[in-house]
Amino acid sequence: MKNTILFCFILVFSSADIFGQTPKYVNEFLNIGVGARSHGMGGAMVAHVSDNTAAYWNAGGLAFNQADFQIAAMHAEWFGGIVNYDYLSVGKSLNSNGTRSYGSFSLIRLGVDQIQNTLRLYAPDGTIDYNRIERFSVSDYAGLLSYAKVLRDERFGVGGNVKIIHRSAGQFANAWGFGLDFGATFRSDNWSFGIMARDITTTYNSWSFSFSEEEKAILQQTNNQVPESSTEIALPQIILGVSWYRDINENFSILLATDFHFTTDGQRNTLVNNSSFSMDPRIGFEAGYKDIVFLRGGVYNFQKVLEDINGDSDVWKVQPNAGIGLKIGSVRIDYALGNLGQVSEVEVSHLFSLALDINLRNSGT
Repeated sequence: MKNTILFCFILVFSSADIFGQTPKYVNEFLNIGVGARSHGMGGAMVAHVSDNTAAYWNAGGLAFNQADFQIAAMHAEWFGGIVNYDYLSVGKSLNSNGTRSYGSFSLIRLGVDQIQNTLRLYAPDGTIDYNRIERFSVSDYAGLLSYAKVLRDERFGVGGNVKIIHRSAGQFANAWGFGLDFGATFRSDNWSFGIMARDITTTYNSWSFSFSEEEKAILQQTNNQVPESSTEIALPQIILGVSWYRDINENFSILLATDFHFTTDGQRNTLVNNSSFSMDPRIGFEAGYKDIVFLRGGVYNFQKVLEDINGDSDVWKVQPNAGIGLKIGSVRIDYALGNLGQVSEVEVSHLFSLALDINLRNSGT
């Protein structure tokens, strides 16, 4: 485990030096997080996650999924339903020769639909013609093909993702990207430790634009720049996690977790930062009752914000999240109350997710 962490740090931070001028927040939709359970815990998931959402949080944890077959889904909305965020995953046990392994496919979409295209609002004679208004969507997609397996007496799990990204703005712009993620987790007694390295070899988005001559002319007449084909580079991120679980008695259990999220695309407004990297801690807990009902809470997104317009004083703010969960047999329903950022004054959002386990061995198949 020590060698794995050291290798990831060397690769990640050497990439940061090479691409030090790369823009921030490339493919930022992939930092929102999947699963209402994770949102309820403030995103502190890397060390202990073991269901299908592990493909996103820590691919190594996917190896500890106990289901023969699992389906997971999530839906969230922000800004009064303008922004939609959806997640769907299917996973299957691939155990062979006594070695536990697991594979899954996950699809993530963040989209804004029904946007009005007013480029052709004016008819050739100069009059306004609302019938010329068309509608389009701006969407970000990510597909994760994941595989993980257990090593060392079923305490050490490793896994990875092949990640394909597609981003589009109607018929005007499209981008394709490709990247790799690597994750590992170690579990011993009540403690779990994890590491997730995203975009470990950097992820490139190649953009192409398609505007008609009429649309280009309109953009130029309105003092808008006509974009040209370009490439975005998403630099590696590395997340370290530790968690502690204990059964208090036969009815109650407690899980405490902390993640340290390092980004390498320059200085961000986080609790720890410099010109090369930034670190955002995430802290969460989950209290369980008879492994049926769960209460969750968490904090993250530590940011320093100005208290007044003159910038004479600033304070630290943090985003709190909360959630509940219900597990009935092979079905788990999770709910979280959160938003996109405490400091952005976005209205809170209700997040729901659902997971279904299908255990063929138990059904006699």
